Amino acid sequence: MDEFDEELRDIKREIIESRGLIIRTNNLTNALAADIKSIGKRQQNFERRAFRNSAAANLLFVVVVIGVVKFAWDARVESVEGETRRGKTQIAQLKTELQGQQQQTDARGRAEVAAAGFYELMRSGKKRELIDAYEITRKEKLTRAEIAFFRDAVQEARSELSVNSYHEGLDNIRAGRWHEAVVAFEEALRFNPTATHAPSAQLNLAKGYRRLNRQRDAIPILVKLSKASADSEVLDDAMFLLSECLIDIQAWNDAKTTLRNFIRRYPKSAYINDAKMALADLSVKH
Repeated sequence: MDEFDEELRDIKREIIESRGLIIRTNNLTNALAADIKSIGKRQQNFERRAFRNSAAANLLFVVVVIGVVKFAWDARVESVEGETRRGKTQIAQLKTELQGQQQQTDARGRAEVAAAGFYELMRSGKKRELIDAYEITRKEKLTRAEIAFFRDAVQEARSELSVNSYHEGLDNIRAGRWHEAVVAFEEALRFNPTATHAPSAQLNLAKGYRRLNRQRDAIPILVKLSKASADSEVLDDAMFLLSECLIDIQAWNDAKTTLRNFIRRYPKSAYINDAKMALADLSVKH
């Protein structure tokens, strides 16, 4: 009986211990489950933070890459646009240079044609046509040598025509053809106003004007000649003729002054007696 009780107590004790062990096991299990749940939540939070960080990092990387690509693309576009602008500028410059060269070539071609025509006139001896053609030819793009050569040829032609017209005027005076003489002397002075015979041509032209009752055209020429002339032999002639023209137009005071100056400056002139008589007559009448 005692053994039975003892066994029963042992069984109860084992049951109690088993129940305690079960309770501790259950508690441990619950605690473990709670720990696992807490770890799971922390893992989920970590994974969410890691995902957000990864997404942000990826987004930042994408933005940086896009920015770098955009910067590189803009730089490349600007470089290409700059090269395009430079290319267009160079093309425009080349076109301008080409046009300039073409214009120079055309101008030189025209100049060669004009020079050839001018040279033919020189060979033909047509001096008047040569002078007229020179005014046109000189505007072309001639070389310096051509310009100098043509200028000398024209100057020679002018001198020859001036001399011929001067002698023609003298012939017309001797023949009493004063109108033709005036035309010839005007032409002589037009061809070469600085020739050695120019003062004599001017004096004879003034005489012709007086003969044609054109004293007012003669007076400016004579005033200039009487003040200064490259030919001293025409000075007294010009001054005396000036006084006659002034008398013709009834400029009495100017005529008197001119005659007084003539008498004072040219006391040995061939016209001295005529000048004194004219001055005396003017002094009496006017």
